Amino acid sequence: MLCFKNTQEVKDIALLDRAFHYGDGCFTTARIVESKIELEALHYARLKLACERLSLDVDWDAIATTLALMQQQYSELNGTLKVIISRGEGQRGYSLPNHSADLWVFYYPKTVERFHYEKIPSGVLQSVMGLSMPNLVGIKSLNRIEQVLLKQEADQRGWLEALVLDVQGLVVEGVSSNCFFRINDTWITPELRYNGVHGVMRAEILGRMQQQGIQCEQRLVDSVEIPNIQSLFFCNALQPMKIATELDQQTLMVEPCIELFNTLKLNQIA
Repeated sequence: MLCFKNTQEVKDIALLDRAFHYGDGCFTTARIVESKIELEALHYARLKLACERLSLDVDWDAIATTLALMQQQYSELNGTLKVIISRGEGQRGYSLPNHSADLWVFYYPKTVERFHYEKIPSGVLQSVMGLSMPNLVGIKSLNRIEQVLLKQEADQRGWLEALVLDVQGLVVEGVSSNCFFRINDTWITPELRYNGVHGVMRAEILGRMQQQGIQCEQRLVDSVEIPNIQSLFFCNALQPMKIATELDQQTLMVEPCIELFNTLKLNQIA
């Protein structure tokens, strides 16, 4: 693993960094293949929106500079890239420090392969998600304690992914993924009005569905509709399709997901 902070390679974090104290910042995680960030424009757009909402002043050129420095150690970058933007160091208390944000880039080398779909068993978690402050809906802030607790339950149940509801009984997403499902032969992805992350792969899939003329409703989905789900898959920037073979022991159809994967050419992401 390599880690750079503001284009300088580092091995530690300052004790007064607000990312550590308050989760004060945002992040994104992406695949990097042959030194190119997949879905780069979508990752940048979401990061910039998050920084705007969180009032973070960022030197965006630092990312390209850091990647060039990393290539001095690895001639070609393949694996996972994580960009963290922290408010930086500050004094005790919530008041904002008056300086630019710190930009961290983590690189995890790994042999990468062309995307493929994966089949997994799944279910609905008993733990539920709260409602977010409106400015935080959709962005990936550093405050991920909900996902940590949700992942704990999913692991205990032996599920790689699972559907997550909120306190209103609405379907939101997976633990670390967005979700798409079929009800009455129509594709649906939950409208993320009150919580959830606006995933880059979700945006890419929606764009490709529109190009192919495939209808997909974005709407609020109540938990009472879950028994009507015919097919279900989860997606994120590292995996475009994890197909649920069952949901709480209810057998699901995988063929519509596989057909969609092939139609949208989700093995080809750039």
